[in-house]
Amino acid sequence: MKFKSLTVGSVLALSMATMGQAERGSDGHVNVIYWQAPSILNPFLSGGTKDVESSSLVIEPLGRYDQDGALVPYLAQEIPTVANGGVSEDLTSITWKLKEGLMWSDGTPVTSADVKFTAEYCMHPEGGCAQATFFDGVVSVEAVDELTTKVTFNQPKPNPYGPFMGGQSPIIQAAQFADCLGAKAPECTEANFSPIGTGPFRVVDFRPNDVIQMEANPHYRDAAKPAFATLTLKGGGDAAAAGRAVMETGEFDYAWNLQLAPDVIAKMAEGGKGKPIAAFGSLVERIEMNLTDPSPELDADTRSTRKAPHPILSDVNVRKALSMAIDRELLVEVGYGQAGRPTCNLVPAPKVFASPNTDCMTQDIEGAKALLEGAGWTDTDGDGVRDRDGKKLAILFQSSTNAVRQDFQALIKQWWSEIGVETELRNVDSSVFFGGDPGSPDTFQKFYADVEMYANNFNGTDPQQYLAAYRCNGEPRPESQWQGENINRFCDPAYDALIDKLANTGDLNERGKIGIQMNEMLTKDTYTIVPLVDRGRVSAHSNTLGGVVLNTWDSELWNAADWFRVK
Repeated sequence: MKFKSLTVGSVLALSMATMGQAERGSDGHVNVIYWQAPSILNPFLSGGTKDVESSSLVIEPLGRYDQDGALVPYLAQEIPTVANGGVSEDLTSITWKLKEGLMWSDGTPVTSADVKFTAEYCMHPEGGCAQATFFDGVVSVEAVDELTTKVTFNQPKPNPYGPFMGGQSPIIQAAQFADCLGAKAPECTEANFSPIGTGPFRVVDFRPNDVIQMEANPHYRDAAKPAFATLTLKGGGDAAAAGRAVMETGEFDYAWNLQLAPDVIAKMAEGGKGKPIAAFGSLVERIEMNLTDPSPELDADTRSTRKAPHPILSDVNVRKALSMAIDRELLVEVGYGQAGRPTCNLVPAPKVFASPNTDCMTQDIEGAKALLEGAGWTDTDGDGVRDRDGKKLAILFQSSTNAVRQDFQALIKQWWSEIGVETELRNVDSSVFFGGDPGSPDTFQKFYADVEMYANNFNGTDPQQYLAAYRCNGEPRPESQWQGENINRFCDPAYDALIDKLANTGDLNERGKIGIQMNEMLTKDTYTIVPLVDRGRVSAHSNTLGGVVLNTWDSELWNAADWFRVK
């Protein structure tokens, strides 16, 4: 299955987009399936892709990244730059101007007060905003007039497109969320499940971890859009069922994230009802190492927090050995085919930020054994499991429920057993694992396991916010309602200094050098993160759904307003 053939569907759909112009709601109903079911429609309270993307149908940012990674205005009149006066000459502020006449889906006007409030919501000191790094370095957000918002930074910001840019940083309505600041944020069920937005659709009914019913937003800024009067976003099941529902049975029009073996996707496409589409971006399947102790014997305020270092994985030799034992080429062959590439990098693209590191590409079982032996991890009792100071090399390895991930887990468990590591496998329903519920023990943020595997990426083509996630004190913890992006609980003042240096560097090549250094600190130097596969995003749409443009740099549903029914 060649990539060229995969992308033909989206190219044809785009070329036909002009044929679909009619009037709002004229094309009836569209069915979308996300087999990882959304659990909330507020991306500020969940970093899960399925939550960010489903909410992008309803709430929008000032600007987005298009399919090529270019910045494009959405709620803003234009993308601010130094050239057009929107970014100050000293790079310490950016000024956004809203389009005139924008309305919320309840018919009230969108103003700069809503933009200012959104910043206050995410930056609240008592809150646990999952997207807090987008506001890194922001000292003030000022509503200059009804349509103008000025963001001021604490130092020159060569890449000022953090706040309000991309699907992870949308604008929320101040009136609806007024009583949801700080610690109250998770308690606002109505607002979090049914946000009032500016997007092409608005929520009619939301059943968390199941299904969302939407209707066309009557106040959407383009009177001819969306073409569909109603939309159903169904969650649950698995990637295989989702792919079949589009390409074999035609029950659904769009299926997200077909994380399936390549031969399985090719067989589904023979069904004739739909076609797969794919593109590479910055999506990396990786293993995350928990640097803190997840033992259930610890109290709730200590477990998986920096108060208790991990008894085994605090040893970098163990982390490195676990990486050395993995055959990434085989993982790609088994799981992704031409929709995957082995990688040692957390940031595989764009090229200027991609490290040349290839140290992890060759599996080295014997080298991993020798490394552990030299670090004092030996099999003293002959049971096949190494130990040191009374602690066994026994780990709990968790991931979301997914056929490819379970295949990966099984292979990795076998390789780790060959170097003397005992591994218990656990998989958690995707809707729960990525759900961000502070009361659940099974979320990837809470990380009640030793290692876990998943994939994510960053909006746009600059990884500054992505890399800044690993700042000290940015980890999920009880005080933040278990929100935060520093999943590993990594903390290194030298790394924090590089975050600040990157934020203050304008030259692209120099930014690339700093980004590569940061990437290597997390991967090559400390093995805090063990990258596995640079994944191409593979989804599918029906032959009767036009206007689809797959976007790996922003929400996959970024242009749903342009979708239409092919007659």
